[in-house]
Amino acid sequence: MRLMVTGGAGFIGSAVVRRAIERGDDVLNVDKLTYAANPDNVAMVADNPRYRFAQEDICDFDAMSRLMNEFKPDAVMNLAAETHVDRSIDGPGAFIQTNIIGTYALLEAARGYVANGGAPKDFRFHHISTDEVYGSLGPTGEFTETSPYQPNSPYSAAKASSDMLARAWRETFDLPVIVTNCSNNYGPYQFPEKLIPVVIINALEGKDIPIYGKGDQIRDWLHVEDHAEALLLVAREGKPGETYNVGGRAERTNLDLVKTICKVLDEELKDSNHAPHEGLINFVADRPGHDQRYAINCDKIERELGWTPAHTIEEGMRDTVKWYLDNRDWWEKIRQRGFDTAKRQGLKQSA
Repeated sequence: MRLMVTGGAGFIGSAVVRRAIERGDDVLNVDKLTYAANPDNVAMVADNPRYRFAQEDICDFDAMSRLMNEFKPDAVMNLAAETHVDRSIDGPGAFIQTNIIGTYALLEAARGYVANGGAPKDFRFHHISTDEVYGSLGPTGEFTETSPYQPNSPYSAAKASSDMLARAWRETFDLPVIVTNCSNNYGPYQFPEKLIPVVIINALEGKDIPIYGKGDQIRDWLHVEDHAEALLLVAREGKPGETYNVGGRAERTNLDLVKTICKVLDEELKDSNHAPHEGLINFVADRPGHDQRYAINCDKIERELGWTPAHTIEEGMRDTVKWYLDNRDWWEKIRQRGFDTAKRQGLKQSA
């Protein structure tokens, strides 16, 4: 396949790019290279003749149209987004711009690509989203593809808006759109502002491990490589007009997850002065609008497309911890750019 992947230098996008190149696809990686994007994430495929890179903003309709008409993709996979909930509290504007205006520009570019006859017959526009658009669950139940949207953060509201745009372009303009909604991802190359890399890096350096509130919020954890496999499968075999939920079937409270990471660190760093690392846990003020529980029902993608997650949470978390231990140079370079993993965000509640 010929795949145009937006946001392909980010965490999930780069996993898709690496896997697509590995299996023989031609890939055009379109990325603005904002703070969380990292060319190092795709450095191992950068010289591959089937890989191209374009530094462009998805909000630029003319650029998106030009790239589609030049590259002639079989599928556009939209992974470009602002994704950090805490940042969306501090500065919602960037989330509105990229997640909503950017998706609109891409949809319009794709509509023109199809209308002018440049797109192949089986072209798909694959919009990648999150389970956070569904809001928060109680102690039981799971999100399904028909769950109502009830976003509670500026991030999830912006993603919900982009999902609705994708649906409207499908219904109104007959654009062959597919939407996927995933649970929390983890794994190699995750930018060190999210929970798991923050825990690992802070523990390594003997710094406090911050846990919001009581740490009783529950998330369903999905290994990024399993997610990449699911996304590429949907791009190939998903049915236009459908939505597929992608989950890891691995619910954990934030506190239990952090304790698991600490135990792995204790085993991997037997000579550490900071062990037991669980002693570094520090409960901090919760963030505004913090959803209590997410859980994905992924029966549909398993039943219709044959996808299942390959990683257990125990295996995946151990491998992830080892990756951050073995690739210190990767995250040190990010900190050299001025990023501080210890800096708290998401406390602003007014402009």
